Amino acid sequence: MTSTSPLLSEEPRVVTAGVELFADALAAQAVPTTQVDWRPPVAGTEADLAVVMGDPRRAASNRTALERMLRSTAELVDVRPAAEVLGLQRGQFLHAGPPITWERASGPMRGALVGALLFEGLASTAEEAEARLVAGDGIGLEPCHRRGAVGPMAGVVSPSMWMFELRDEVNGGTAWCSLNEGLGKVLRYGAYSAEVIDRLRWMTDVLGPLLQVAVRRHGPIDVKGIVAQMVQMGDEGHNRNRAGTLLLLRELLPDLIESGSPSREVAEAVRFVSGNDHFFLNLVMPAGKLQTAAAAGLPGSTVVTTMARNGTDFGIQVSGTGDQWFTGPAQVPEGLFLGGYGPDDANPDIGDSAITETMGLGGFVMAAAPAIVRFVGGSVPDALRTSRLMYEITLGENPAYAVPILEFRGAPTGIDVTRVLRTGILPQINTGMAGAVAGTGQVGAGLVQPPMECFTGAIAALAAAVGDDD
Repeated sequence: MTSTSPLLSEEPRVVTAGVELFADALAAQAVPTTQVDWRPPVAGTEADLAVVMGDPRRAASNRTALERMLRSTAELVDVRPAAEVLGLQRGQFLHAGPPITWERASGPMRGALVGALLFEGLASTAEEAEARLVAGDGIGLEPCHRRGAVGPMAGVVSPSMWMFELRDEVNGGTAWCSLNEGLGKVLRYGAYSAEVIDRLRWMTDVLGPLLQVAVRRHGPIDVKGIVAQMVQMGDEGHNRNRAGTLLLLRELLPDLIESGSPSREVAEAVRFVSGNDHFFLNLVMPAGKLQTAAAAGLPGSTVVTTMARNGTDFGIQVSGTGDQWFTGPAQVPEGLFLGGYGPDDANPDIGDSAITETMGLGGFVMAAAPAIVRFVGGSVPDALRTSRLMYEITLGENPAYAVPILEFRGAPTGIDVTRVLRTGILPQINTGMAGAVAGTGQVGAGLVQPPMECFTGAIAALAAAVGDDD
């Protein structure tokens, strides 16, 4: 269309939308052109979008959701066993992602559950553990999110494992996450060899109690403040947590030294934490859970409060529909592989760690961590482009997590289902990759997106809720 109105321009100007070829042709002819980035909504969602967009509750509920997320705090207040803080009984296990049964569980999920039974002494061999899981013999499985917890990769939590406990003093929330084991052959990637079980026992007998003493001596640690610092130091909070890990260790080291614990054990713990660049991930995740949980349960709100994967399904939860899961098939990440592994060795996406993207970190702020591309693939321009794109599907920006390369613009925050469907832009997640065969461990890291089915399912439920309330 062409306008000659002096209110718009002193010379004819063409406004184009959609096909870039038309705009490029006009520009080549030196015709003044304004290009509008417009996309049609995802096919089949038009009617539901119209209903949800017309919901009179939506704007106010989304505003409240964003305000609560931005105000949320995250303080590390304790380190305690899962049986104590989550009420897990012998034979009860939590896992990452939406609900899953043993029959549908992926290789790494099965491997982690086998390892958890061995760790808890519920089986003496992998074969015995698998037989108990197949029979459901005194075994209970439920998602971490159901109990306010989050777990990386397979996310399996058993009663004896120690958990970080974080509090949101503003919104009154509490969240938990297990301690990070490191990379490679670890339980969360589905490995269950003797070295994996021995490490878990050391974490239970030595590391957990040491951290408990140090945190209680220190007092609450401002995890949100550390995240704010690490984003400006080159971490993005999902697959790069080097600065965050060392900032945490700086806080805890004096209290570890003065704890009265044997110096050999303290040195062993410090060596383990400082040599594990991913250790702080397990604090970013519950901080993300606190932030997004603050936005949950608002009628009419279209804000995504959970993105999680169990290795078979990718699931999201939305503020306006409560605890209901909307799922689609988990995708295989594309990225870089370790050793001789390749795409055929990788399991589909797995883990609760996409809570980092749900809160606006991880793949959403890769521009803050250009070095991450050496771990997950892509290029620095790709990282910059991705971060800018995520602002198109979010409601606001979090000034607490400022991105230096984007002129200290706040992290894109508050994924909006309607914006995803109106633009066709899916959230970008960077992630580790687990081997598809149980017991393999980590095979690489890469980039992945949720299936669009999650969002089409969510908009249908949101539209139905408007009808029900009417």
